[in-house]
Amino acid sequence: MTKPFDISKAMVWAAYQSVKRAGGGPGVDGQTMEDFERDLKNNLYGIWNRMSSGSYFPPPVMRVVIPKRGRGQRELGVPTVGDRVAQAVVKARLEPMVEPRFHDDSYGYRPGRSALDAVAKARDRCWRDNWVLDLDIEKFFDSLDHDLVLRVVRRFTSCRWSLPYIERWLKAAVQLSDGSRQAQNLGTPQGGVISPLLANIYLHLAFDDWMKRETPHIHFERYADDIVVHCRSEKQARWIQGRIKARLAKCRLALHPDKTRLVYCHDSRRSESAECETFDFLGHTFRPRSSKNHRGELFVSFSPALSRRAATAMRQIVRRSWKLKERTFLYLRELARRLNPIIRGWINYYGRFCRSALGPVLGRINTAIVEGAMRKFKRLRRRRTRAEVWLKGVARREPQLFAHWKYQGWMTRAV
Repeated sequence: MTKPFDISKAMVWAAYQSVKRAGGGPGVDGQTMEDFERDLKNNLYGIWNRMSSGSYFPPPVMRVVIPKRGRGQRELGVPTVGDRVAQAVVKARLEPMVEPRFHDDSYGYRPGRSALDAVAKARDRCWRDNWVLDLDIEKFFDSLDHDLVLRVVRRFTSCRWSLPYIERWLKAAVQLSDGSRQAQNLGTPQGGVISPLLANIYLHLAFDDWMKRETPHIHFERYADDIVVHCRSEKQARWIQGRIKARLAKCRLALHPDKTRLVYCHDSRRSESAECETFDFLGHTFRPRSSKNHRGELFVSFSPALSRRAATAMRQIVRRSWKLKERTFLYLRELARRLNPIIRGWINYYGRFCRSALGPVLGRINTAIVEGAMRKFKRLRRRRTRAEVWLKGVARREPQLFAHWKYQGWMTRAV
């Protein structure tokens, strides 16, 4: 029997594998990935059968509230495992069609591009241009107009069967913590597999392509809804801010009045001063910093390093999530095995541009290990100095045990 939509079983299988690699918790049905895999063949067949016949309707997404960096909270919409697989099918079909048309300065959620690529490009352009317009789109994911999203998707794809499914995901109800359900007239839930791609498609036409067409001489970096625009002068920055504000209003979006700022890229070559000389972008703070040139001479460079907010979040993870004082049952080698992937990720991401800024965070990891040892070993209780000497002795004997020790030479010197 011929199905109306050309969706192969191989596509569903590949989508399931991508969802499994990404991980994630259960949705409104409480089904985990392990539960889903207990009847994997029938579950995947059911998704394929309903999607290829056009009868697939997504279940509600589960609302999860997490704290944002700084103040406030962020609302996520967590789909069920099966719905994530269905979304991954549409993403796999749609992404190859839209990806070649995206702007070179769009970095978010794109294959072969990363947040660090965006930070590196922003650093280079801050050295060239004097001013930065740090844009913040107010409640972007919550404000997307469904009709406009569907209109821009139609301009990108010849895959017509994807459109009804995208519309159903946009309008899928949200289940609140008390079990009640809320209809959605605006926005796309953060947490969905398809949401980042829809955001990129929307902002490509609303911002990227418009900037390329209207102001090709002004450069920018965009990672999802996080945007930095580079300008030669304050006058140019204020002019383009007005243009962007008007453009986004046409697309039913708005700039946040308090978080959108003009920033002067102060360094040794620029003698002016301004009210704002710092901004945050993708977990890095750009500001004037003391640096040395190849001759060892000091100069001021406008460059990125680990932001204060990111550092605070990392320290909270060490203190609240790792809870090393309560893991006294673990041997030190097992503890290192569990923590090293996280530590390496921090070092690889935040240590690329100014690794020394990571020092206090890496030191906090050592402090947590020391406090765990003080609780575990009687001979170290209430004797912090002795516990610190003990840890330095371990580091000297096994300098590769924890991933960050090789960046802390003082840890591995003889004690």
